[in-house]
Amino acid sequence: MTDLVVFPSERPLTGSVPVPGDKSIAHRAILLSGLAEGQSRIEGGALGADNMSTLAALRAMGITTEEQNETLLVEGKGLYGLRAPSAPIDCGNSGTTMRLLAGVLAAQRFATVLVGDESLTRRPMERVARPLRLRGARIEGKLDPKRVGEITAPLQIGPLPEPNVLGPLEYEMPVASAQVKSAILLSGLYADGPTYVREPLVSRDHTERLLLALGVPLSSVGAIIQLDGPSFSGKLPPFSITVPGDPSSASFLVVAAQLIPQSRVTVRRVGLNPTRTGLFEVLRDMGGSLVLEPKGEEMGEPIGDLHAGAADLRQGRLGGELVARTIDEVPILCALAARAHGTTLIEDAAELRVKESDRIAMMARVLRAFGVTCEERPDGLAVEGKPEGKLKAADIESGGDHRIAMASCVLGLLADGPTRVRDADNIATSFPRFVGTMRALGARIEVESSGGTP
Repeated sequence: MTDLVVFPSERPLTGSVPVPGDKSIAHRAILLSGLAEGQSRIEGGALGADNMSTLAALRAMGITTEEQNETLLVEGKGLYGLRAPSAPIDCGNSGTTMRLLAGVLAAQRFATVLVGDESLTRRPMERVARPLRLRGARIEGKLDPKRVGEITAPLQIGPLPEPNVLGPLEYEMPVASAQVKSAILLSGLYADGPTYVREPLVSRDHTERLLLALGVPLSSVGAIIQLDGPSFSGKLPPFSITVPGDPSSASFLVVAAQLIPQSRVTVRRVGLNPTRTGLFEVLRDMGGSLVLEPKGEEMGEPIGDLHAGAADLRQGRLGGELVARTIDEVPILCALAARAHGTTLIEDAAELRVKESDRIAMMARVLRAFGVTCEERPDGLAVEGKPEGKLKAADIESGGDHRIAMASCVLGLLADGPTRVRDADNIATSFPRFVGTMRALGARIEVESSGGTP
């Protein structure tokens, strides 16, 4: 187990750096490459642990892959080319892997069991199981004793009963979730009728963009998406994609630049999908210094460079539809709020309580450990900014949550002494080179084992 020791920043953060490929896009690209017919090429930097879980799942079902430096080659076998795995598929800590796979496996003629680590096993899965059952799939899980009507992993999926085809579906989602929406759309590739999905709020649309780029008959108007199964050819072509940089990873660098005086940081080739840039909108409303420089598109995904600098911040507010576009960035938004003038409100974010950890409760503890006053609420936080002076050096238990750990590291740069962030191995889930990237910008972070040995 790894701890990080973060030292107070003594100089500005400066430089131009990349970030890992967007793991949300990479999940979908990896999965669709296995369902395509022929060799696909995926580039865009080192894959994190979550993406490796999706890749391992494909390998377990007979898909051949080859890694060449930071390029992944996948020999797709078509929609019906997967074979039954010899053991349960381990999704690790990746809810995206489990939920997206459920949509594909629901249509297979073999049975599969999906398992995960302790954290993933606590996360709700009825939200993805219910719509798949409504179109004829077999999917069961472990009953959750604490939540009536809820199931968790392990998930037992399939085999698809006679007549071996999924039916049409018209489904109104009770909660906006790109993972659930994606599972439904992926299952629609196998259906003998259309798939209609209506979201309460527009969630990230990477699946829709990739499917459209591959010629799938799909249309979307706001929060309503339609996939026309009967007019789909049943074949996905192989493709080549350079995965855009992850805006969620970039947000830690962008926020750090806002908080350290005289900092000037550029993050290169970041995905600028509007369903993912909510934090940047909040940052601008808070008086932040951020310029987005467009650089074109990649398979329907807009990309560009981010130029960030130090700023004098005012209080902000996050709520309503903006939450769906900022849900992964709330921990680092809390760090931003900690240095703003006034009280920042985060509302309508109850979904954070069923992420890798209860991120509302965790960030409340983190902020208080640094001497920042905050109020924990059922669906969010009220953070009273402390724009002047040093924060209090802290000893943080990250709970193995990568976003909590990285947000704590950014706050540690503002402290009055060294900050220890415990159990930080899981940063590799999304940003394997986080420490090296921060060091390249001028931060001092040391890596130690939990026993204290460098």
